[in-house]
Amino acid sequence: MEFDAGHRIPNHKSSCKNLHGHRYAIEVSLSGDIIQEENQSDFGMVIDFKDAKELVKNTIVDPWDHAFIVYEKDFEVLDFLNSLPNHKTVILSMVPTAENMALIAFEMLKKAFSLKFNNKIKPHRVRLYETPNNWADAGIED
Repeated sequence: MEFDAGHRIPNHKSSCKNLHGHRYAIEVSLSGDIIQEENQSDFGMVIDFKDAKELVKNTIVDPWDHAFIVYEKDFEVLDFLNSLPNHKTVILSMVPTAENMALIAFEMLKKAFSLKFNNKIKPHRVRLYETPNNWADAGIED
């Protein structure tokens, strides 16, 4: 799934310290038991892909799409964004690097899947592409 968002890496040694944006792509790998009840819609699946995509969309994609993602201590940018009426801003507790965003997305999805599926289906890995050739993974180590 893809979304567009802006960010910056404060104190970065090169151009990433400037306000800029990306077309992000997120991949989520899940783990769980394959449903064995023949009368179930999801028979033979861990989860219907449609249901998984809906949860990822509602938890990560929709909130982050066309938002500016900013570190909570990047006060210069926060002051600027707060001066814009009705601006879509996502404030993170960590600098919005691909690595940190993947980790935050993993934790958010872990909570969302736990609530919806009672710990029967869990995210195994979140891969966040910042560009087609650059990504970060977060999740459970094999």
